[in-house]
Amino acid sequence: MIEQKIENLVTTRLAEEDFADCFLVEIKLQANNVLKVFIDSDSGLVVDQCRRISRYLESYLDEEQWLGEKYTLEVSSPGIDRPLRLKRQYHKNIGRTLLVETKEGLKREGVLVEVVEDGFFIEEKIVTKIGKKRKREIVKSLIPFEIAEKVKVKISFKKR
Repeated sequence: MIEQKIENLVTTRLAEEDFADCFLVEIKLQANNVLKVFIDSDSGLVVDQCRRISRYLESYLDEEQWLGEKYTLEVSSPGIDRPLRLKRQYHKNIGRTLLVETKEGLKREGVLVEVVEDGFFIEEKIVTKIGKKRKREIVKSLIPFEIAEKVKVKISFKKR
């Protein structure tokens, strides 16, 4: 499969010293030979790193003709609007608010405070009604990776 060949190439390139804190997130081969490669970095991805990966892949794609003569190659970071896919992405988002959708269809929102082996903790605001009064409290909740269907970083423009 082409995706596996691309993954092997990217993984080899990311093992080099210049890409030490970079990692592959996803490869998507779409209709009309559009190949999207999403990479990320623990310290923040820079455009030059994406450009270098792109040139590296182009040389193989052109030489091997895996996608024929006409194709579109996009190498970028996943962007803040895409769901988190790898545990490594959670670590770099500690302190940010996450929107979590579970496999059961529950939606939760909270600040990512900790990442553990099999899940992550968020602090979420819980409102309980006691008579006519409402009690608000912040609860630290564990969400296992296995029940998290889609997890996104909430985009906010508020000053803290």
